Amino acid sequence: MLTLYSIYSKKAFIMEFKDRLKQARTKRGLSQSELASTISVHVTNISRYERGENRPTSDVLSKLANALGTTVDFLMSGSLHELADTQISDKELLSQFKRAEDLPQEKKKLVKEFLESFLITNELQQKLAIK
Repeated sequence: MLTLYSIYSKKAFIMEFKDRLKQARTKRGLSQSELASTISVHVTNISRYERGENRPTSDVLSKLANALGTTVDFLMSGSLHELADTQISDKELLSQFKRAEDLPQEKKKLVKEFLESFLITNELQQKLAIK
């Protein structure tokens, strides 16, 4: 799960661009080479971005976000709630997800299982209705 804050010595720190980029790339299961090929840059550029030695141009940043299935805002600012706000148009549903995020782990698991069951049932009903 992508997290904006990590706790170290009881202080939260915001992940840097280089860390968010690497985390998003690995979450997608892409190597630096594969990502570089996808967005038409040299692999050393990806490596330099992830080491914090260089910053991509706005054009490359946009290509990175598209290839990684995220937003430029998330890569630059790291806000998960902003990313969710851009990806989920139903604000009531988004609010419910944010509230569920604060539940204990075992209750979150139940919410996920219920949602998955509901979605599978809905998909099956749609498939059966088509035939």
